Amino acid sequence: MEPAGTDPVERDPAENQVVRALVERWVALAGPATRHIGEELAVRYAEPHRRYHGLAHLAAVLDLVDELAAHADDPDAVRIAAWFHDAVYDPQRADNEARSARLAARMLADTDLAPGRLAEVVRLVELTESHAPDDADRDGQVLCDADLAVLGADPDRYAAYAAAVREEYAFVPEEVFRAGRAAILRALLDRPRVFHTPEASARFEAAARRNAGTELLLLDA
Repeated sequence: MEPAGTDPVERDPAENQVVRALVERWVALAGPATRHIGEELAVRYAEPHRRYHGLAHLAAVLDLVDELAAHADDPDAVRIAAWFHDAVYDPQRADNEARSARLAARMLADTDLAPGRLAEVVRLVELTESHAPDDADRDGQVLCDADLAVLGADPDRYAAYAAAVREEYAFVPEEVFRAGRAAILRALLDRPRVFHTPEASARFEAAARRNAGTELLLLDA
């Protein structure tokens, strides 16, 4: 499903391949009758203003959800929520998670998804605003850890991520961006833990704190 006036062949061939692979991944998860949903979601993640929160981010989150799935109570609900967690992404708005959750409720309403699982998907998408799941929220822990895993990437990948986020906020003056970004990083570092599942904590926590600390030094320079 392409937005009006958009020709799918105009996309870069490599990007088309990524989109096709992601759509097939959605179909494997939600069934062929919902292919149109996967197609619309893939188009959303391919929006040109997304420099970080795009197709590669979606694929990375889905991969991490798969790796952490044994920790979840309902892995498929987490996978569906991962598809929707950044489905609406406008850097000039502060309600993207809420809008993404509403989109999930609307798009999934006519599927055979059970009402309880749909409610869980919506809740999980909303949770990605705070990334603060409760201790008993195993599904929320998996989704939040998968979404934040880039914080614990190797230094080069982390630097690329930080630069891509800055590009998404190119409309924000440098001084204002630095202050806002630093506040976000300090809030994360002030938490007793960034990651909640045992596997993600072991893999990413120490590196995430090093990366965020280094970025803070650069922002404050």
